[in-house]
Amino acid sequence: MTRVLERLGHSVVFPREQTCCGQMHYNTGYHREAVPLVRRFVQMFREAECVCVPSASCVAMMREHYELIAKHENDAALLADVRALLPRVFEFSELLTERLKMEDVGAIFAHSVTYHPSCHSLRMLNIREGPLKLLRAVRGLELRDLPEKEQCCGFGGTFAVKNADVSAAMLEAKEVCVLQTGAEVVAALDFGVGGHLAHVRGVVLAMVLKVGEQDAVAQEDAVVVRMPQPAMVVSTVGQTAA
Repeated sequence: MTRVLERLGHSVVFPREQTCCGQMHYNTGYHREAVPLVRRFVQMFREAECVCVPSASCVAMMREHYELIAKHENDAALLADVRALLPRVFEFSELLTERLKMEDVGAIFAHSVTYHPSCHSLRMLNIREGPLKLLRAVRGLELRDLPEKEQCCGFGGTFAVKNADVSAAMLEAKEVCVLQTGAEVVAALDFGVGGHLAHVRGVVLAMVLKVGEQDAVAQEDAVVVRMPQPAMVVSTVGQTAA
């Protein structure tokens, strides 16, 4: 993720003091324990020009629950801060296609790929065509359509632990669909989903986009390097290795 944003000319800041967004606690019923994490997130990123998050489920947590949490705490200041921050929070593919209005990020990935729209990205963030547009613009990539693409993979965070048998059955059905495509890689917008699909080489979208033209100078096909979009300071959340 960091490589892609810096390749496009943006300054990336990774606050090392950041912690979890609180989703794991909140979704498991530990609402009180999630409140300090919400406060910390708002404190860490309130001055950021833009906040880029690598997992769609985290963004869904913020958009769907942060205001509710602030209201439940009867904290007007926190509610105001949340409302001021949320319009600047984006899932990675959203940032590229909606905020920066980009589809071609200069990526090279000479493999066949299918795309699984994870539940939070599809049902809560309504992310549909953006990731596919990004994948179609990748040099050397062959995009293959996934049968039953909107079918859940069975992860669901702690659902995979509390309902392991059901989760495993859903995963098996999803893996059959992925294998039918013959794709070498299945891309998604959540780290957890990517890990859940590890047996069929699940990865996050950023891993597919991370290798750019300057990283592949040895390849035979030369491509024109595009000028970057107007630069912005992007604060990133969570893992940045991609």
